[in-house]
Amino acid sequence: MAADLGELLVPYMPTIRVPRTGDRVFKSECAFSYDSPESEGGLYVCMNTFLGFGREHVERHYRKTGQSVYMHLKRHVKEKSPGAAGGAIPRRRNGKVFLDLELNRDFNGDEYECEDEAKLVIFPDHYEIPLPNIEELPALVTIACDAVLNAVSAYKKQEHDSWEEEIQTSKHSRGLRQLDNGVRIPPSGWKCQKCEMRENLWLNLTDGSVLCGKWFFDGAGGNGHALEHYKETKFPLAVKLDNITPDGADIYSFDEEEAVLDPQISEHLQHFGIDMLQMQRNGTENGHHNTDNSNDARPRVSEWEVIQEAGMKLKAVYGSGFTGIKNLGNSCYLGTTMQVLFSIPEFQRAYVGNLQRIFDYSPLDPTTDFNTQMAKLGHGLLSGLFSKPPIKSELIEQVMKEEHKPKGISPKMFKALISRGHPEFSSNRQQDAHEFFLHLINLVERNSAGSENPSDVFRHLVEERVQCCQTKRVRYTHKVDYVMQLPAPMEAASNREELIAYEAKRKEAEENMRAPPEPVRARIPFTACLQAFTEPENVPDFWSSALQAKSAGVKTSRFASFPEYLVMQIKKFTFGVDWVPKKLDLSIEVPDFLDLSRFRGTGLQAGEEELPDLAPPIVLPEDTRGEGQFQLVSPLSPEIDESAAMQLAEMGFPLEACRKAVYYTGNMGPEMAFNWIIAHMEEPDFAEPLALPSFMEPATSMASPGLAGTPLDNQPPEESIAILTSMGFPRRHTVQALRASNNNLERALDWIFTHPEREEDEETSDALSDMADTTEPNDNVFSNANTNSDSTLSPDQDPSGPRVKDGPGRYELFAFISHMGASTMSGHYICHVKKEGRWVIFNDHKVCLSERPPKDLGYIYFYRRLSSR
Repeated sequence: MAADLGELLVPYMPTIRVPRTGDRVFKSECAFSYDSPESEGGLYVCMNTFLGFGREHVERHYRKTGQSVYMHLKRHVKEKSPGAAGGAIPRRRNGKVFLDLELNRDFNGDEYECEDEAKLVIFPDHYEIPLPNIEELPALVTIACDAVLNAVSAYKKQEHDSWEEEIQTSKHSRGLRQLDNGVRIPPSGWKCQKCEMRENLWLNLTDGSVLCGKWFFDGAGGNGHALEHYKETKFPLAVKLDNITPDGADIYSFDEEEAVLDPQISEHLQHFGIDMLQMQRNGTENGHHNTDNSNDARPRVSEWEVIQEAGMKLKAVYGSGFTGIKNLGNSCYLGTTMQVLFSIPEFQRAYVGNLQRIFDYSPLDPTTDFNTQMAKLGHGLLSGLFSKPPIKSELIEQVMKEEHKPKGISPKMFKALISRGHPEFSSNRQQDAHEFFLHLINLVERNSAGSENPSDVFRHLVEERVQCCQTKRVRYTHKVDYVMQLPAPMEAASNREELIAYEAKRKEAEENMRAPPEPVRARIPFTACLQAFTEPENVPDFWSSALQAKSAGVKTSRFASFPEYLVMQIKKFTFGVDWVPKKLDLSIEVPDFLDLSRFRGTGLQAGEEELPDLAPPIVLPEDTRGEGQFQLVSPLSPEIDESAAMQLAEMGFPLEACRKAVYYTGNMGPEMAFNWIIAHMEEPDFAEPLALPSFMEPATSMASPGLAGTPLDNQPPEESIAILTSMGFPRRHTVQALRASNNNLERALDWIFTHPEREEDEETSDALSDMADTTEPNDNVFSNANTNSDSTLSPDQDPSGPRVKDGPGRYELFAFISHMGASTMSGHYICHVKKEGRWVIFNDHKVCLSERPPKDLGYIYFYRRLSSR
């Protein structure tokens, strides 16, 4: 028999590999579906690529690659037989088969047991060889099988390879000396004992001193008195006061110079009268949390209860479109966003509707393909295969007792792909759902070349009108946007007097170190938010081309086109003195039906005079000019959004590199700038200061008439071209626009809008002239005339414009994402989606019918356009 098996495997020996260091072994999940060893058909692991495939997909991989040998893994989970000893850990028939394999379902070890089996399967005849079979298999095959069975799973390996270091237990925690000095810490009203700081305060765990921190060890502001105290006393451990929760706290060791763990933290805090179990739960992550302690004690508890509809008997729902997404640990921002997106028909059609085509044309490693993983996730959510109601009477009893947990799907493979290379989304920290939405849309744009782009439904144009206050002349520009950011003017709160009274009581209680008063939530009318959206905004350092000098300027924004699906974010987060995002406690009665027609842009009006189309000159300092020389540079002003640059710098990138990234992406936000950084971080001048393209010529040549017209050699970067072409602009037009704007994306967009009929080159001149004779530019978006047309704009109507689906500005609310907690860096997200006329609440893997959707406490709202009547 041994000879027979050896001879059988000889033709396939060159294709069987032993996993090497760096190889990922996918033995817990299929690359195309959510099949696992626990699924009915088990999982097939390719013995060459180590990719996992379910029964329905392994044949595809065999046909595409010719790889014939797979390891079939199957886990049998069954209830224990009557009389089995309670409390036993699920046993395995062969403990070595699934070493390091993760369970995909929550089974009580007292009631279930596992039986594992593995075998080699040879395609196409499906010849099976049970494992282990050491005596009969060739040595190489035995080594390869053993290596696969004992390999660290791909997901755990990714966690080990994460840039985020694991926090270690402090060497001082076990024998920490605590002084019996009678110090008791009050629940609020803390202040640094050496200055007036009330933020970023740290409690020394030896003597109970409350002192302010320093930026270099927690990212917040302070005068460093906690560190000074350590240098004087050598008391090593301190805990951050404003984020102590029942789950733990942020602890820093001055001696070890790093954040640490303290297993005895509860006892150490009890020494100073602090009961951890009674502290407000602000989140479960060890990191920055809300610093507004006095405002956060009770309203956040109420917020958690209201948003999650706690106390109500919510009915679970099952089937297609009602599948939950498991929380991987602070991944709820991802789960809620994807639930909403795959409730939109265009996303369903683009990925699930094209499932077979996407799978058939996927690369050899489907785990690295965005479209494949989007199709996989969408199918998992919409197929209903992972959202089936319980059948057994025992499970029905568990449902009645609220003990049954729906299965849902785990987005590990999806998250690993879309977060690759991103310093925030690749971590296990909580993130901003709004930032993740924009990140995902960016990925959709990049991966939709040559196919339907579902993100078109969100894209719209914003008309910005800037007026010089001195000359009263104006300039109209358009920019592409995906989200309407709605201000929340606290000064317009209907209960303003109540808020003022509460603030006075809060400050008084803080000064007297008393418990804070009952918090008050601001109630802001939605009409006030809309009015604030259209209010004129001062433009700092506005350069007036009419005056050829700086002047006061004001800017207003309106819609140049209305998207098919309107995404509206409530700007309820602000920054504290420590630069941590903090949430405003407010309630806004957002309407179910919304009409924004009156906010459509009007374009240049009769009587308005445009500002000249001139850019400000760049004046170089005298000490940078050599004697007898002058420097001619692009007249485009190097405007840089310093706040965006600082956001990137806080991630650990060099500040000068961040400023260049913001500049070369046209101030289009940290997301675009981050992508530039990733693409250029290996370049030798990555961290060098920004150097604009220039010519250095002798002064005598200044009078030369040909010098000013000499073009700068600024071949546009491919990533800038890709961004613009993904919006629907022709490549040649995009290249010309970038060259004309010194590779500035924002100015390139303006150039495209103002040069819709410009000849691309001599070869296409005649063709464009013919087109101009037979067609007219669509005035829905590109002209300054007012329009209320209900028709949509497509690339066919104006090939030089972005793909925007313009139409009426009347909408109906169909989904919203809510955030619970003190800041975007902590807390929890859930979403409500209207399906079949009913509101459904998606809370991680739990999906239920909503009884009272908290529409007034949402963070991001999604509207669909009402059909024209």
